[in-house]
Amino acid sequence: MKLFTKFLTLALLLLAVSMQAQIIEDDIDHSYKPLTLRLDESGNKYIRFIVWHQHWTVTNNLAVEDANLQLTHLARRSRFLAFAQVSPRFLILTHFGLNNLTPGNMTSLGNNGDAPQLFLHDAWTEFKVSNDNSFFIGGGLHYWKGLTRLSNQSTLNFMTLDNPRPFVHWHSLGVTDQFARHLGLYAKGVIGKFDYRIALNNPGRNANAGLPLGNGVSYGSNSSSLAYTGVSTPDRDGNLTGNNIIEGYFRYNFMDSESVKLPYAVGSYLGTKKIFALGTGFFAHPNGMFNEATGEHENVTHFAVDAFLDMPVTDGDCLNAYASFMSFNYGDNYVARWAGTGSVLYGHVGYKLPNSRFMPYIAAQTGNYGGFDENTSALDIGLNYFLNGHSAKLTLEYHTISNDIREGGLDANGNIQDVRQIRMQAHIFL
Repeated sequence: MKLFTKFLTLALLLLAVSMQAQIIEDDIDHSYKPLTLRLDESGNKYIRFIVWHQHWTVTNNLAVEDANLQLTHLARRSRFLAFAQVSPRFLILTHFGLNNLTPGNMTSLGNNGDAPQLFLHDAWTEFKVSNDNSFFIGGGLHYWKGLTRLSNQSTLNFMTLDNPRPFVHWHSLGVTDQFARHLGLYAKGVIGKFDYRIALNNPGRNANAGLPLGNGVSYGSNSSSLAYTGVSTPDRDGNLTGNNIIEGYFRYNFMDSESVKLPYAVGSYLGTKKIFALGTGFFAHPNGMFNEATGEHENVTHFAVDAFLDMPVTDGDCLNAYASFMSFNYGDNYVARWAGTGSVLYGHVGYKLPNSRFMPYIAAQTGNYGGFDENTSALDIGLNYFLNGHSAKLTLEYHTISNDIREGGLDANGNIQDVRQIRMQAHIFL
């Protein structure tokens, strides 16, 4: 309760300062034209540039008994994205940047250690096959993902501070992919109010694939002999296997339709559209798991359904709501880096106050995994302040995770340590 009181005090302080700033700067025009280079007179051929930074200030884990308050600053994201539409038949996109530069992983000169460096997030080419928008095909390092809407979440326009943690929607992040991207081929299209995306990918062979569970280790009373190392382990005949992942997401829009030009799902349109969409998705990795007790490979299969609502209720406001049910299957009792065999429920709701720059929200998830004795849970309570929509905003959030050793670790007595933090983000994109 004391922690929540601190968060509420900070939220009220942010509210007071922001209201004062709003009064002082009420006549300032924050608008700008997108960073676009026109390649013809009509503007139909162009290169679009997007640059964004997200700076975080976070407390230490305040769930630790008698912990002294400490603040840590980090560059959560620093990104550059460019895509070119020089013909209605083809598109090229490049996206690079860094994640999570902290005082703990910085280096003295920037080149004498393993601090996060700029790396490639997306690099794909795409061709329009049909004369309408029903069939496109593309390939490369891409973000056309399956399972849920939030698996395809844009980092430019979150309604919450970030994608919900634990990253159950980004379940393959750092396990079979490079920061939620795979190398592979994809197809996408729009048919009336229905749109789809489906991809055939290769899993990465990275060191985190089997972590943190596997090799007979368990955080609950149920052990597992599975490891997510099927692609790196030959079968009994000595043949390599587990080299393909297929995933997809299918959506129907009942009101306004959403663009599928790019894969990044919008967190909130802040009242500029009326969106109600139902979706379903899957992720399948045949022979992705290796059972070290039996010497056999096993399949990974996930399935999800979700619903998204984002619309104005009265003039100048916006209601945002999202809910998803995810069923994960890695094999008996296995818990992966972010999710585990079992099911997860997630939901959030936010409301942008009428003719205001403020949007309070709440988000919650609960996971029921066979490999854990108790359900995991997470709760986020936050407040957005929009200086210029999603282009410039501040977000303050109270963040908690319970009964998940992967996030909080163990305390001195060997008990699962919960996570409680206050986090603040300054976000600007051009």
